[in-house]
Amino acid sequence: MKDALGSNQTLRLLFWETTIKCNLTCAHCRRLESDEAAFRDLSTAQAKSLIEQLAELGREQPIMPVLVFSGGEPLCREDLFEMVGRAKSLGIVPALATNGTLIDATMATMIKENGIVRVAVSLDGATAEIHDKLRQLEGSFERAVEGVGHLRDKNVPFQVNITLTRHNAGQLKDVYELAKSLGAIALHIFMLVPVGCGQALAETDMLSPEQYEQKMLEICRLDGRGQLQMKVTCGPHYERVIRQQGLQQSRMGTDQERIMNVEQGISKFNIRHSKFDRGCLAGLGVLFVGHQGDVFPCGYLPVKCGNVLEDKLSEIWYNNQDLARMRDSNGLEGKCGVCGYRHMCGGCRARAYAATGNYMAEEPFCAYIPPEAVRFGNW
Repeated sequence: MKDALGSNQTLRLLFWETTIKCNLTCAHCRRLESDEAAFRDLSTAQAKSLIEQLAELGREQPIMPVLVFSGGEPLCREDLFEMVGRAKSLGIVPALATNGTLIDATMATMIKENGIVRVAVSLDGATAEIHDKLRQLEGSFERAVEGVGHLRDKNVPFQVNITLTRHNAGQLKDVYELAKSLGAIALHIFMLVPVGCGQALAETDMLSPEQYEQKMLEICRLDGRGQLQMKVTCGPHYERVIRQQGLQQSRMGTDQERIMNVEQGISKFNIRHSKFDRGCLAGLGVLFVGHQGDVFPCGYLPVKCGNVLEDKLSEIWYNNQDLARMRDSNGLEGKCGVCGYRHMCGGCRARAYAATGNYMAEEPFCAYIPPEAVRFGNW
């Protein structure tokens, strides 16, 4: 159960919604609460308890999890760096996910000095026109790019995140080139999941399954250049695409190299172990803790699995029945259940839940028709 790197019960990434506060109101955001709900954020003492619980769980594993300080906007939390320090003191690897607009030279210095290993900055377009429309704040693109510049000046490793929609899908290659020119070490592409504010956006801006497939192929071609680390989030069928295109062997090192990277804290925010991995890591290698302490399989799947103020994180991780069910790819339904790629893909459980209310239902935005589905008359 806990004796192999990448075991189904090895927690690799814990995303903590440090605060519900944010200086932006992005159209695709998962949050529904306003800044006024920030009084319900975990207190300093409660947050330290969460971090200590994570360290306790990590000591039971071959690797210590990465703690991603997220939000809202984590830089709005006054005791953020105190929490980062506590995490580091316990051997936890800290990373930061931010919109980048609050990063000036002073903030970049604090990020560097407090030992954050990587910062993820969201750029939802290669131009201000596209980015600012999604972020719903004029000037947010310029400020985010300036923030990235301050990180680069301080030699803080950073990646660019983009949430792909119809609105910005045509700029994918341009965002790739922008990320390279800015000095990013990675580009993470998030496929829109219809939760939170994104529910309204999904009605007009969600890519069709066929469009997703075409974008996956475009990502695959960019990935094949080997110029940036690339990862597709909430697009688990990318695991199928890279195998169909023969990319997986060229893009990953040996098992030993990957294990060494984990042990040395290299590329902690882009952990990929194809031998052990699955496209959808909700509840498998990832957890999300909301600003009030509620625990979810990921930030886009609103199935509450417990609360760290009431239950130990390790008890939730090892004993929750919803998490156990999600880990069993043989329990997938519909075409996902008979797909030959189900063990490496798994389909997006959050999109399945959003579409049907059943997180084990088939991925609704995958165009692939498994031969097995045709053979057994399921399609």
